[in-house]
Amino acid sequence: MPKFFVKSEQIENEVIHIQGEDVKHIKDVLRLKIGEEIYVGNPEKAENYRCQIVEINPTFVQCNIVEKLASVAEPSIQVTIFQALPKQDKMEWILQKATELGMIGLVPVATKYCVVKLEEKEKRKKQERWQKIVESAAKQSGRDIIPIVAPPVNLVNVIQQVPTFDIFFVAYEKETEYTLKQALQRVENKTAKIGVLIGPEGGLAEEEVQSLQKAGATVVTLGKRILRTETVALNILSNILYEFEN
Repeated sequence: MPKFFVKSEQIENEVIHIQGEDVKHIKDVLRLKIGEEIYVGNPEKAENYRCQIVEINPTFVQCNIVEKLASVAEPSIQVTIFQALPKQDKMEWILQKATELGMIGLVPVATKYCVVKLEEKEKRKKQERWQKIVESAAKQSGRDIIPIVAPPVNLVNVIQQVPTFDIFFVAYEKETEYTLKQALQRVENKTAKIGVLIGPEGGLAEEEVQSLQKAGATVVTLGKRILRTETVALNILSNILYEFEN
């Protein structure tokens, strides 16, 4: 059964009004009819509903709530990915797969060795495109929320955010002793707010890692093999969720 997301103001007295691009998708792509059922999610409240279509118009689709569903798709642990800007279309792949796995948000980061340099006028356009990719992946994978893609930031901004997390990991290829597994075993809070910084293709500069450590970040190794930047986020997410999900 297809799923669509709405805002709180689109829900009133057990009636949901679907608007925008989803109307065309319901009418012309899925060719749904009055009386058929769909799933509707409200990411602001992480609530889900089983709904029946009662009216289809050119600008909106009206549904009646048949049943309110328990939220079961979201992990208890909250993981935000800080991804150094990768080359080509790797970011889109990371966004899609990390959304499917369960990240709560992603922050694009410009670091010293990033090949990609975004002009100010590009940042807003990129962010909007990336957010649409995340929304599509959230719908496809049955998420209860839509992860947020933040505007691109620099490393100074990341360092300022480190203390706002219960634990902040930095994946660093020159770290050889302290593993992610060891670090995760020390996290007792099963609803912890976790941040993870992943470097670009050229890795993180040593002075960047030192600055992050001074701010309270935990530097970890992911093993003896050097992983591509687009693999690291999925590796870390998978390990964190395996450790904390029931």
